[in-house]
Amino acid sequence: MTVDYVDAGEAVDQGNLSGKVAGGEVAPPVTAGIDYERILHAREEPQNWLTYYGAYNGQRYSPLDQINTENVKRIGPAWVFQAGTTGLIAGASTYSFEAAPIVVDGVMFLSGWDGWVWALDAKTGVEIWRYKHAVPFDVSLCCGNVNRGVAVAQGKVFFVTANARLLALDARTGKRVWDRTYGDVRAGESATVAPLIVKNLVIVGSSGGEFGVRGHLDAFDLETGEHQWRCYTVPKPGEPGAETWPADGEAWARGGANCWLTGTFDPETNLLYVGTGNPAPDFDGAVREGDNLFTDCIIAVDVDSGRIRWHYQCTPHDLWDYDSIAECILFEQDGRKLLGHFDKNGYFFVLDRTNGERVGITPFVDRITWGAITRDGQVTAKLYPDKEGEPVHFYPGPAGAKEWTHAAYSPRTGLFYVPVQDTGATATRRRREFKESIPYWGAGVQVDIEDMAGSVSAFDANGEEKWRWRNELPMCASVLATGGDLVFAGEPSGEFDAFDARTGELLWQFQCGSGHHSSPTTYMVDGRQYIAVPVGWGGWAEGFLPGMLGAGHGSALMVFALPEPV
Repeated sequence: MTVDYVDAGEAVDQGNLSGKVAGGEVAPPVTAGIDYERILHAREEPQNWLTYYGAYNGQRYSPLDQINTENVKRIGPAWVFQAGTTGLIAGASTYSFEAAPIVVDGVMFLSGWDGWVWALDAKTGVEIWRYKHAVPFDVSLCCGNVNRGVAVAQGKVFFVTANARLLALDARTGKRVWDRTYGDVRAGESATVAPLIVKNLVIVGSSGGEFGVRGHLDAFDLETGEHQWRCYTVPKPGEPGAETWPADGEAWARGGANCWLTGTFDPETNLLYVGTGNPAPDFDGAVREGDNLFTDCIIAVDVDSGRIRWHYQCTPHDLWDYDSIAECILFEQDGRKLLGHFDKNGYFFVLDRTNGERVGITPFVDRITWGAITRDGQVTAKLYPDKEGEPVHFYPGPAGAKEWTHAAYSPRTGLFYVPVQDTGATATRRRREFKESIPYWGAGVQVDIEDMAGSVSAFDANGEEKWRWRNELPMCASVLATGGDLVFAGEPSGEFDAFDARTGELLWQFQCGSGHHSSPTTYMVDGRQYIAVPVGWGGWAEGFLPGMLGAGHGSALMVFALPEPV
């Protein structure tokens, strides 16, 4: 039976507590018996997708190969989960389905906008339970009412809410176990990140840089919810890096640098690798002179203490809204432990992940006019909004040469696969005094909608482009690489594509009825491989690509597979 009840006056849980489903069948048991050791060796059980990127290394690669270049043209929909509708909240953009589905032993855990979490039968799509957190309507949101996923461990499902809370649910029933606040919604802080489980910790980051908040990472004990450490990503006076902010005033206190995407982790270095967001205000650098550490950085954080061990800044004194929040992909080459990062500023960075030493820098998009970065790391700014009321046009625009959505890396091919956006914008500086919970941009921005393009491009670790599949629209969704030598990617106009990972040939395509702005995953149940992709256009992308050529906005989870044997 389905049970509806009110939980502590804050949330409504609607859980199929008995495991019964329509038609009298029984859903699989929700055990979620995951611990740190299983996540550490996640790719040794490819039938599951145990953590946000599939594994700690951030490669978004699965060795599953039942679906491959020879038979992918035969796959079709296996089931569809209709998650709900779209709309507006607190004046923010429309809802967008941006989560990466987690799969544990035949059960899928999925989060959505507005505090929703679902447990589904991963074979049939039948709902096992659902949880709804009550999010206040006055929450300040920069970039849409979105959520990027859950984490699962020790029989619990962890997720954050738009009003900056971290919740733990019972994985079997969907009932709340504990609830912790880690951001000040009155100041404009929010939360959208998929949590990461490392050892006995649940690690999350804050959102809200466009409201002039000070970014931070937080770690909680996964059993009790007790706060373990906080790592601020903007130093206060007297701390290392404070010299890169004005000596007088409080620019540092509203500096941004939020960590609103999930990090990656190397157990050998014991370091968490996280990208940080833009400084605030986004475009007005006159009120925050200096390089503004640790904004637009890759930071390496000791996972036990929360201390920053090294950093690399991709765009010092950012004047273009070039967050460096994108994934840090861990890989090895010639015996060296490396990290690959495709930045919004248009450059592909390869670093030594043991110490942050620069190994290579290469542009990965055709049009870069904001400035230039030499191979030795020297950054020269050329175009930026430096005069009040005077428009300045530059490439890439603040949407970035690559959005927050993720690249992938295949150890089979040795190639990175990146969703590319070739889109410019015009920014006009408009000085604004800081006011708590009010957007703190420092400019008006108009994105190009007539002259845009995109691609899925493949690069080797040296930055050499190996192939490119061109598209008339920017590619705004994460890609997925598999052991079947396939790369999956979704288009803003609704198509879901499969490419040959070695040649870039388009092998298969399916129109999903709504634009893609999420992260597909793959898994196997009872010997059958599935590809799962959430679809639903909205969030920041709705403002970036308004209307999207009339593409639908309905949100759903679509799951594909080869035909079952007759």
